[in-house]
Amino acid sequence: MFQRLFGRERHANRAITEALYGEIVAAARQKPIYSDWNVPDTPLGRFEMLSLAMFLFQNRLVGETGTPAEIAQVLIDEFFTDVEHSLRELGISDVGVPKRMKRLAKMYYGRTAAYADALERNDQEALAAALTRNVRPDSADWPEAERLAAYAFRVRQALAAQASDDICAGTLSFPAAGREDQEP
Repeated sequence: MFQRLFGRERHANRAITEALYGEIVAAARQKPIYSDWNVPDTPLGRFEMLSLAMFLFQNRLVGETGTPAEIAQVLIDEFFTDVEHSLRELGISDVGVPKRMKRLAKMYYGRTAAYADALERNDQEALAAALTRNVRPDSADWPEAERLAAYAFRVRQALAAQASDDICAGTLSFPAAGREDQEP
């Protein structure tokens, strides 16, 4: 047991977690998302895109059991730890962090319910509407939402094509944003 907690296995698991989470963050931070698709490059805009990327990853592992299910849980924990760390970096006090975390968790799970519904129905228009409500609530018209929704469907397809064993080994690949004319 001691070896498991502090030995090579723990180090290997951490490396896999970091590799997967790094790919999710990189997918959420792709330049075209902010420059071409008009997602606000603000803490809240970055939270929205990280939430979308995390949701798409989690959606890929829905229904999986064993190691993939464990990885899904570890990564959602990593996501919320990262969000909490970001709040602290933004200067939110120790007293204010739990309140904000509760609000952000509620936001995340509310969004994922809407996104999951749209994906299950293969309804790109519904996903674009949900993205507009969440990412650009200040804008009555956000034409780039359709492009972001199309990208989310491409990500879903690309992630579905990746073997669970590869994901469990720390290999994950998101398609490039801004390449609507390319297949995943």
